Amino acid sequence: MTDKGPGKTLSQTVADQLAEEIVRGRFQPGERLDEQSIATRFNVSRSPVRDALRQLASTRLVEYLPRRGFSVAVMAESDLDGLFEASGEVEALCAKLCALRAAPSDRKRIEFIHQQATDAVARGDAQAYAALNEEFHALIYAGARNKTLQEIALGLRQRLAPFRAQGFFVAENRLQHSHVEHEALVKALLEHDGDAAALAMHSHAANSAMNVLQHFGRELHPSVSAA
Repeated sequence: MTDKGPGKTLSQTVADQLAEEIVRGRFQPGERLDEQSIATRFNVSRSPVRDALRQLASTRLVEYLPRRGFSVAVMAESDLDGLFEASGEVEALCAKLCALRAAPSDRKRIEFIHQQATDAVARGDAQAYAALNEEFHALIYAGARNKTLQEIALGLRQRLAPFRAQGFFVAENRLQHSHVEHEALVKALLEHDGDAAALAMHSHAANSAMNVLQHFGRELHPSVSAA
């Protein structure tokens, strides 16, 4: 690994890459993260990998257990339900503020990403859609023009990412349903309708939560809580 990015330490670069891979479903909830394997794959020593995993553990994206090491966070269904509830409320507020505050360039970018997602759905490309979905939501958080709210929304989304990402690959028609929900959200954002944007995002978040809980409930419980 040579591209650390401006101002980034090697451990931060590794942490960012691992977080992205967890978000995109490369690792399953509960899957062990072997330090040596990761170090070999990234062509780095174990030290920055260990530091990276500790950083991710501080965000609860991964967890550490004595004698077992690090693994992707697993949580009880009740904890997951609570995270989805909190995330849905925060995302709805982000959507409302984005509809009212986003610059024209922000709205154009959101519309562009949505169009790319339309193409991904047409191709049946769940991997591409999952990546575009993350950018779509991140743009809405940024468009709210509230750094504190943006950080909270991103943090909650990161903790839910391993569970949500897999939903695109196992749930029947979730890709299409998600895109239809985005369509209503984009319409509200482009029309500067804060209330409609909040309602659309709230509904979208609730459907996403239902999808995950239905498909992963048995795997999530019982478990070690990450909340």
